[in-house]
Amino acid sequence: MKKLLLSISLIFAAFSTNAQVLASNGFDDITTLAGAGWSTLNLSSPVGSTGWFQGSTPFPAYSGGATSYIGANFNNTTGANTISNWLITPSISLQNGDVISFYTRTTTPGTTVYPDRLQLRLSTNGAFSADPVGNTGVGDYTTLALSVNPNLTQEDYPSVWTQFSYTVTGLTGQVDCRIAFRYFVTSGGPTGANSDYIGIDDFAVTRPAANTKDFFAGNFSIQPNPVSDVFTLSTKNGVAIEKVEVLDINGRIVSQINGSATEALQVNVSDLNSGVYFVRVQSDLGVGTSKIIKK
Repeated sequence: MKKLLLSISLIFAAFSTNAQVLASNGFDDITTLAGAGWSTLNLSSPVGSTGWFQGSTPFPAYSGGATSYIGANFNNTTGANTISNWLITPSISLQNGDVISFYTRTTTPGTTVYPDRLQLRLSTNGAFSADPVGNTGVGDYTTLALSVNPNLTQEDYPSVWTQFSYTVTGLTGQVDCRIAFRYFVTSGGPTGANSDYIGIDDFAVTRPAANTKDFFAGNFSIQPNPVSDVFTLSTKNGVAIEKVEVLDINGRIVSQINGSATEALQVNVSDLNSGVYFVRVQSDLGVGTSKIIKK
């Protein structure tokens, strides 16, 4: 019995996967961003002498070479005006639970502190996302995922590299999205009371490893179990079933059904010997696994 339980535990462990990296960028060379589908848009009014630029002084990158980050500063506008400088990713297919993370910092505080602010925004229209217009517009990037130093205080933008993250929520299934960084500082510029210099490094979008047993329990059910001949696999959330596999305790596939069904699928196991088996379901939202007993 101990050997059987160990085999079952190992199979469930094998069905779990490492976190999936959906997108990442360390900004080692920002001249490659446009070719990779990124875009920049400086909507500061008026536009100053800088936009987004390769990292340089006054501080080194979080990781990699000293300049391997992307930066923006008070010269994004002129005088004392509003900075609204956008850095936008290509379209990325996201689902609830995905994690967007990045590192950012500003300069080491001096005698006078000029506060910075950075927003992370999300559009659910993917490649068809409408660009923002003007220094106050946000276009289709209406979801404010997070804001670093939203109130432009003198102490709340970190002066050492600090990681920020946002867990995606509010989506239905997988949705093509674009993610935007917005350096957004009112009363910014060379003569403004706000805006100094910020850097962004090690941007990543990851899909955390899911426990396939928990995923199955949340999205599918099997009736009857134990089963003699045929069991019905039903979905709970309208998930599209792409493939169903039945595996023995050694992990070998003994039965497989291809195709899709949004509500229920019948699986015939009448030709299998009595014992413990596993049902693995591949769906449009992920993979789930559950145990069945064949009588």
